[in-house]
Amino acid sequence: MSATRIKADIVAIGGGFAGITLVKRLQRRLPPSRSVLLVSEESYITFNPLLPEAVSATIFPEQVIAPVREVIDLNRGGRFVMARVKSVDPAARTVTCLSLAHELVIDYGELVLAFGTRARIDFLPGLAEHAAPLKTVGDAMDIRNRILRRMARIELEDDPAKRASLGHFVIIGGGFSGVEVAGEVVDCIHAIRRYYPRVEAALLKVTLIHDTDRLLPELPAPMGADAMRSLDRRGVEVLLGPVRAAAVDAHGVTLSDGRYIATHTVICTVGTRPNGLTGSLGLPLERGRIRTHADMRVEQFEHIWALGDCAWVPNAATPGEVAPPTAQFAVRQGVQLADNLCAAIEGRPTKPFAHASVGMMAAVGRLDGVAMIGKWHISGFPAWLMWRAYYLSQMPTTGRKVRIALEWIWGIFFPPDITHLRFTRSRDNVPD
Repeated sequence: MSATRIKADIVAIGGGFAGITLVKRLQRRLPPSRSVLLVSEESYITFNPLLPEAVSATIFPEQVIAPVREVIDLNRGGRFVMARVKSVDPAARTVTCLSLAHELVIDYGELVLAFGTRARIDFLPGLAEHAAPLKTVGDAMDIRNRILRRMARIELEDDPAKRASLGHFVIIGGGFSGVEVAGEVVDCIHAIRRYYPRVEAALLKVTLIHDTDRLLPELPAPMGADAMRSLDRRGVEVLLGPVRAAAVDAHGVTLSDGRYIATHTVICTVGTRPNGLTGSLGLPLERGRIRTHADMRVEQFEHIWALGDCAWVPNAATPGEVAPPTAQFAVRQGVQLADNLCAAIEGRPTKPFAHASVGMMAAVGRLDGVAMIGKWHISGFPAWLMWRAYYLSQMPTTGRKVRIALEWIWGIFFPPDITHLRFTRSRDNVPD
């Protein structure tokens, strides 16, 4: 197979928050004579904080994602290629990738790595085989379909123990995703129960397991306590450390204290692993992330830079610490690295990355949330409203913002959609 050869002054690998922000700012800052190329395995960016709402059908899956070609302006010196990177040659300054069964060799002047991380669910026995991760929009759709199938199966089941285990949903992980999923799932199953007349409310239960002594460890302790109270009001059972999940099988979860929770649905919201490309490039690593200098240039490599979840970036705003792998920091890194790349190309000194968190928020089910804005601690409906307003502001294009806002308003007054989408083609049901 012959390869097509193209080149660009700056090549960015990864279409998440970091990579998209970087390219958009470069398009505004670079002169027209400079070219930018974005390479991503997917043709869209996923707004991960909205995935729990896709699980509960508060919004539709297509509203959690935005096409890359819609987000970046391809008429302003940018180019996008949907491809899987096979290798990088720092000496030759080339990237080899596969796009639609076609091999491409890309010559670069500067290379930026922003390909994030992958879900990891093999850290407990049986987890990979029996738990559902939540990392992609496909994961959200899978979990949503599992919930609908469990509700339908309860109606067909007469055995009390089997009915109870089908109605029990267990979530492992009490960080942002775990708390948000727990709130969305418990609200969803009770809202849609009206469509399943043989499913009694007492059969439906959600349990959240977290191996530390409080929820939302990323936030101050009072906010974790607020989230705990909110979930408790919704009927969610929260099991905190030292109790933890020890193993998962087809019929339930074994806890570290020997107890067994019978369930047919386990959702895992913790655990990440490096992108497979990370270890193959021969770059310096720290805990599976690429080590960079303060300006995000990869250590020992003059023309390679890294940012986002895949990068170990020192944060000058908090000396001695590195930037956490969150969307807020990925966006700020994208802005700073774009400025640094322009400076490097023009022969000016670069600046270290420095960002102090302006706040963190989590939704805890319908009309409820917790937030920390500066030193202000907010909970309840105001926090939920701020959470939605912020993420709505981050969505690209006015049309997409309006569609999501209308869905959110609709969801306040009406129950979630219960359509079970099966992605089968007509010919899949026709014998060969």
